[in-house]
Amino acid sequence: MVSSLVDQVVILTGAAGGMGSAIARTLHRIGARILLADHNEDATSRLSSSLDPTGERVISIGYDASKSSDAEAVVSTCIAHFGHIDHVVPAAAIFEGQPFATMTDTQWRRTMSVNLDGVFYICRRSTPHIRPGGTIVTIAGSAAHEGCSPEHAHYGASKGGILAFTKSLARELSPGIRVNAISPGTIVTPMVEEVLLQNGDKFLSNTPAGRFGTGEEVANAVAFLCSSASSYIMGQTIHVNGGSYMGG
Repeated sequence: MVSSLVDQVVILTGAAGGMGSAIARTLHRIGARILLADHNEDATSRLSSSLDPTGERVISIGYDASKSSDAEAVVSTCIAHFGHIDHVVPAAAIFEGQPFATMTDTQWRRTMSVNLDGVFYICRRSTPHIRPGGTIVTIAGSAAHEGCSPEHAHYGASKGGILAFTKSLARELSPGIRVNAISPGTIVTPMVEEVLLQNGDKFLSNTPAGRFGTGEEVANAVAFLCSSASSYIMGQTIHVNGGSYMGG
């Protein structure tokens, strides 16, 4: 059973996305106070207002994950409004298709700068302010374990980097801060609509659950890892994929 996060403060990046908004709603429901950050400032502001019109428990900020200065602004805004940080969920990511044979340096760097550098930036700036017993929950993915779909080598590489980063942080920051990862499988969100149109039947045939996942199912796993219910879990990855990846 997930414990309450009443009065605990969460920084959530990528908050306007399909998974990010589901995570925001779930954490808000169990009592958290949240700073929502996303490059889509208007959508993030609307989400914040829908959760908390008063702006007392939920606030939002525009955010480019590829810029370290934006990470600094997120952290300083959070501290100014809430006074401290308990949990960081760096969920900002991009998923852009490009065949490896024609992938440019710029396209590679764009994905790595958002998906991997951005996680470093926000974690590095947040960590000094996270209270003892707090957590970092990163978002990896099935691509980190078994490679990604065609035309997404840069995405797979960035998510593989997140796994190694997560385990390294867990060793370095424990026991004061617990660090774990979530690896979603095929989750129905706007970010993967095009891929599902092309390869959805194939992905579904490899999913024992017989369906794709929802953002809420990922959010529930994030909430568990933020809560005291997971107090003895460190450096681990929870797979939320309907059985499509079982390891070996």
